[in-house]
Amino acid sequence: MAYDGDNEGHGGYLATNIANQSLLPGWLSATQPDVVLMHLGTNDVWSNIPPATILAAFSTLVDQMRASNASMRVLVAKIIPMNPSSCTECAQRAIDFNAAIPAWAAGKTTAQSPIVVVDQWTGFSTATDTYDGVHPNSAGDQKMSDKWYPPLIAQLGGATSSPSASATASASTSPSASTSPSASVSPTASSGKKCTATYRVSSQWPGGFGAEVTVANTGTVALTGWTVVLVFPNGQIVTQLWNGTFTQSGGTVTVKNVSYNGSVAPGGTAGFGFNASWNNSVNSAPTVSCTPV
Repeated sequence: MAYDGDNEGHGGYLATNIANQSLLPGWLSATQPDVVLMHLGTNDVWSNIPPATILAAFSTLVDQMRASNASMRVLVAKIIPMNPSSCTECAQRAIDFNAAIPAWAAGKTTAQSPIVVVDQWTGFSTATDTYDGVHPNSAGDQKMSDKWYPPLIAQLGGATSSPSASATASASTSPSASTSPSASVSPTASSGKKCTATYRVSSQWPGGFGAEVTVANTGTVALTGWTVVLVFPNGQIVTQLWNGTFTQSGGTVTVKNVSYNGSVAPGGTAGFGFNASWNNSVNSAPTVSCTPV
């Protein structure tokens, strides 16, 4: 079968082993990449390696990438959910690991060598998108490629916007984070179309935080688009957003789907993520509403 050979990959590794065994420099020397996609850490999580240790390995790998190419562009995934039958704790471990990624990326990214966080988690189901609770089936492969495509095209010079992490944010976490999810039902339900939006803070650091919103089709017909409105009460300002387009007026943030995630089947989900600033005092969850199209 014909395929694009201008790429290469490595699977089945632990990030910590790649770093500790210094495997990456040889791979980089052989291929000289300009962009690296990292969906890495699943096997480390499965092995119960703490997020801080995995992310220290990530830092080593990024340093090696930049030694190979000072302008290396790095796309780092929030890993897909995992629910193997042999590891009941793995599902929560994956959540904890993903929650730590945005702050790490924010502290490691540079203007010359940006790190882009790609949310592979949102909208992915271990029940329907894997064949064993961990490894993607064909549906899962498609979902992952759909998530990689827009930020990859952006790094290759296309028009799609990129969710690069802020270079100035601190990576330390704050105990005052408001992580309670909030959800709302769509205020309109024309022709059987309904949606809900669920908000959760994924990570927080002094002056900034990352959050995710999951849009669910709770109606009986497919959505062709959606609009989510978040009303923040404490002066939060969205600085970067991916998998959507947004405007902000005061505390009101209006987010609309983009071309690749507007169509949502009944029972299906889509979503977006963003980074925002806060006042380091109170970061209350916004009120959230979803309007179907």
